[in-house]
Amino acid sequence: MEVNILDRQATVLNRFIAELRDVRVQGDRMRFRRNLERVGEVMAYEISKTLAYVPRTVETPLGEATVSLSDDEIVIATILRAGIPYHQGFLNYFDGASSAFVSAFRKYSKDGTFRVKVEYVSSGDLAGKTMILVDPMLATGASTVLTYKALIERGGMPAHTHIASIIASEEGLAHVRERLPDRDVTVWCGAVDEELTVKSYIIPGLGDAGDLAYGDKL
Repeated sequence: MEVNILDRQATVLNRFIAELRDVRVQGDRMRFRRNLERVGEVMAYEISKTLAYVPRTVETPLGEATVSLSDDEIVIATILRAGIPYHQGFLNYFDGASSAFVSAFRKYSKDGTFRVKVEYVSSGDLAGKTMILVDPMLATGASTVLTYKALIERGGMPAHTHIASIIASEEGLAHVRERLPDRDVTVWCGAVDEELTVKSYIIPGLGDAGDLAYGDKL
């Protein structure tokens, strides 16, 4: 499994991530959602470099031009709810892609422990296609692995899967690497943080992306 960490390069992506983290900016929900979307656009561009391309001829008003275009059939799969604006960033670039949606959440017990429960899966055929599984935060990695397994159980095995998170924890990456060691999977992260809290939130992270994008939940 290959892991690509994008904030190790000096690019405009770092400003979008900085604003997502910054408590002085987070209160503007519209800007928070737009920054999720903009990170999705940057991620989509980086992933596009790995696709297979073939030459195609395009007719212009004055002649013909040869361009390289990808023939990959792409499916963008999103974990609800914070994934929605992030998903839109990928759709802005892969505008012909199909979409899949998964509801995965932490179900807490009285003692404070939790397990990840996948409750809803909406997906078309994935067999032989390129799946991009997008979720802003990769904390423990449990929801990512369970979502991946639920999707391939429903839609079949993709030719390759890209897992794209804005911020991941080292523990979460280790969990994904352990549970999906021999799969055709590439992980993309905007940044990687070292720690998780006792409640499995990433430190320093950015807080609860879903609440920041759409408001507090009960």
